[in-house]
Amino acid sequence: MVQTLEAIAYPMRIVRLPGIHHDANAVLLMGVTEAVLIDSGTAWYQLLQQERIVGQLGDDVVLREIFLTSRRYPFSGGCLSISQHFGETPISVHSSAVSSLATGDFFTTWANRFDSDMPVVNAQELDLGQQVLLDDEEIEIIEAPGPSSCNLLVHIPSAKTVIAGALLPRADRLMRWDVPTGNLILGKESLEKLLALGTEKLIPMHGPSLQGHDHISETIQRHIKMLEDIIEKQGVIPQSWLKPTHTSLWHEPVPAWPRQEQETNQADGNSRN
Repeated sequence: MVQTLEAIAYPMRIVRLPGIHHDANAVLLMGVTEAVLIDSGTAWYQLLQQERIVGQLGDDVVLREIFLTSRRYPFSGGCLSISQHFGETPISVHSSAVSSLATGDFFTTWANRFDSDMPVVNAQELDLGQQVLLDDEEIEIIEAPGPSSCNLLVHIPSAKTVIAGALLPRADRLMRWDVPTGNLILGKESLEKLLALGTEKLIPMHGPSLQGHDHISETIQRHIKMLEDIIEKQGVIPQSWLKPTHTSLWHEPVPAWPRQEQETNQADGNSRN
């Protein structure tokens, strides 16, 4: 199956590399001569991920840095191999994830749930107050705990785009907080922070981007409302919900929530979907 690559025509190119199987979406932010990779996926498909990245960068663009929005294995498992392939590209994470990655911790990274080893990654601590630029465009890194203590949002103001990662697994999937370093109340507050950004394009953990301010706002508000209800019930989820699968980083509400976005298998280099 050919995986869709989404390229958005802004001065900074934003290319979503769709997650395969358990992989989270990875995103390339591409300037004229440099690029930044947001998340890597698992180690299972790291060679394919490298080929995708090489195909996008071509001969003229250098991979400058890798940002991880989460220490979890679906976001971080392939980052070491990709870094080495591109000449030891620096890997940057939230401060609370540095030690977990440096020791190859398979518990807080969730790698044990995938029966996988977690590569030992010597990542550098992100300075969340530092301005990150690609060419002349700002990349805003925002602390967003809840799914984990290290969770981050990546905001590109010029494109009105946010990479939400584990905070919003998919329009119809609610974040998990009942996992190592997760926090239900902080997750609700982080979703409120995401809502306040007023984004027009939202890239979730899985599947295609959400498009349009009103649709995105409605979706985030549904997630916030559900977390508020669960907080009122002291963290107890509805009895009708199924227990998450062994590898799952999300809850699936019952009855199912609506989802407009569907992944396609036809490559489209200029898709806004």
